[in-house]
Amino acid sequence: MEQAIKRAIEKIDHQLSIQSIKSVSGGDINQSFKVDTNAASFFVKANQNVTSDFFRFEKLGLDRLKETETVHIPTIYTIENDPHLMVMEWIDSTSSSPEASSQLGRELAQLHMQKQSAFGLDRDGYMGTLTQPNQLTDSWVDYYRDHRLKHQLNVGLKRGTMTKKRQKQLTQLMENLDHFVPDLTHASLLHGDLWGGNWLTSKNQTPFLIDPSIVYGDRHFELAFTELFGGFGNGFYDAYHDTFPIADYYEDIKPLYQLFHLLVHLNLFGDMYAAPVDRILTKYT
Repeated sequence: MEQAIKRAIEKIDHQLSIQSIKSVSGGDINQSFKVDTNAASFFVKANQNVTSDFFRFEKLGLDRLKETETVHIPTIYTIENDPHLMVMEWIDSTSSSPEASSQLGRELAQLHMQKQSAFGLDRDGYMGTLTQPNQLTDSWVDYYRDHRLKHQLNVGLKRGTMTKKRQKQLTQLMENLDHFVPDLTHASLLHGDLWGGNWLTSKNQTPFLIDPSIVYGDRHFELAFTELFGGFGNGFYDAYHDTFPIADYYEDIKPLYQLFHLLVHLNLFGDMYAAPVDRILTKYT
């Protein structure tokens, strides 16, 4: 792996001289490294168990987020395929201040103001290591049912996490989804996988977003996931609401939007997520 990292760094600038390569924590999916050179430090994530489009989809998401000029994104320098790795700007991170949390709330609201008429995405992607089939559609209800909930149902059937009762309830919910999910006219650009581990704060208290799985959809789908596992203070939500007021229907729809992410975690990590999935299914069926 070190030789592959050295080749990637040389492609960025042949004058860079590597001083150290250190393994660092960076999530459960990839190997992560900090590379110190004579001129700068880099973050490298590598994974030999994914296809060539895995990091390319992440780069697509980061690029689209950066193009909006609303949120801060680390610079991506290169992607390599043998082995699969991505070289990014190293962000010296620190604990987030209340001001940084509020800034993230404002910036996320501004991101969500980037809209289009079609829901979904023009290419398939990933949620963690699970494939995420996508398609552009003129209906958020159809997209959420057919490309999110239905796909996780099928994954669960293959992986053995979908009991007969769970399958029956989820199928019933999907049949009646238009009773609960709003019929929206415009889709917001979403980070798509925004939990507390997918943002960090630099030494100067600038919030950065990382590891997206972008999609165009209901912005409240994004907000619901931020609440599922925590990691966002009250100042974040206050600043978001002041910038782009949260809709009245949010509290009613929140568990239904959290259901998708809980199904993903159930399919990835097993029965520790079964109870909250079943509670939400019972609530809506």
